[in-house]
Amino acid sequence: MSDTTMTRETIPTSSDANGNISTATANAAASSAAAAPAPVTFAKALNTALADAMAADPSVVVFGEDVGTLGGVFRITDGLTARFGKDRCFDTPLAESGIIGMAVGMAMNGLRPVVEMQFDAFAYPALEQIFSHVAKMHNRTRGAVSLPLVIRIPYGGGIGGVEHHCDSSEAYYAHTPGLKIFTPATVADAYRMLREAIASDDPVVFFEPKKLYWSKETLDLAALQESVGDDAATGEDRAEGKAVLARSGTDATIVTYGPSVPTALAAAAAAEAEGRSVAVLDLRTLVPLDDEAITAAVRATGRAVVVAESQGFVSVASELVARIQERCFHQLAAPVRRVTGFDIPYPSPKLEHHHLPSVDRILDALDDLQWEDR
Repeated sequence: MSDTTMTRETIPTSSDANGNISTATANAAASSAAAAPAPVTFAKALNTALADAMAADPSVVVFGEDVGTLGGVFRITDGLTARFGKDRCFDTPLAESGIIGMAVGMAMNGLRPVVEMQFDAFAYPALEQIFSHVAKMHNRTRGAVSLPLVIRIPYGGGIGGVEHHCDSSEAYYAHTPGLKIFTPATVADAYRMLREAIASDDPVVFFEPKKLYWSKETLDLAALQESVGDDAATGEDRAEGKAVLARSGTDATIVTYGPSVPTALAAAAAAEAEGRSVAVLDLRTLVPLDDEAITAAVRATGRAVVVAESQGFVSVASELVARIQERCFHQLAAPVRRVTGFDIPYPSPKLEHHHLPSVDRILDALDDLQWEDR
């Protein structure tokens, strides 16, 4: 959707017999211009979601490395300390395991901590806390203790980061029972799903695609805030566990999530120019996983390509392929293909464009879906 702006010269007005613009008309026009949908960045949506959650619930606290005065490396927490004070949004030492351990204690005692792991691979020192305590506390106590905490992890490539700054580590967490895994791909979902994650009584690992932080959508953020508030009160229209058909198609289905969604959509558009109608399914959450939507989307076309930035061996993409093969075997016209990162340590910035799924690599996979059998 193209961005539009409204200047004083373009505001429609009416005038009286003497040619004077009526005050009521001018005020209405100004109000309309102010209320018009505007471009909103992915980062702004996340920042707004944090602020709204903190305003709505005093038990929500935000902390991590450089999230206070600096506002986070990607400025997702910008302004929260100034607005809510150092007791609600504060910096921690560079000790990821300690950050998560403190969050566990807070959550056990009535708070709703939202912690930031500054980069994806920086979170690895905290894995023992996450796997041994965050994921297991509810089960270990037979449901007596809940851990309503959110672990925000900027992840994926596309920003030219060096080693330890661009991992796609979602498989580690998705493999661990007891964790919910969210990964939005749109600005609207960034706001909606972060609010849902904070409201959850179970621990959520919230993966934020770094390369999408500066992406924009034209949307009515105020209306979205109101609708999410209403949904929170009724428990309806939750994104959790619900995939979205981001693009319809009849010839093949791309199943993807997070940072790969825009690439998949671009590939589908390119495929259309070549005469193929390709659907794109955005999973939104990896745990819980919307098996029903995946099955329906693939059965409708009979061909599937799974796209993800993470390396392909023992990955989320592997699990998706296995589930599609099991549930859609008799409807498949060709084996399911995968387009993923390569099975190597994350490459240097000058080489990452070779490593990441691209439009060309996705088109090659689509070409390999045995179209000669049609």
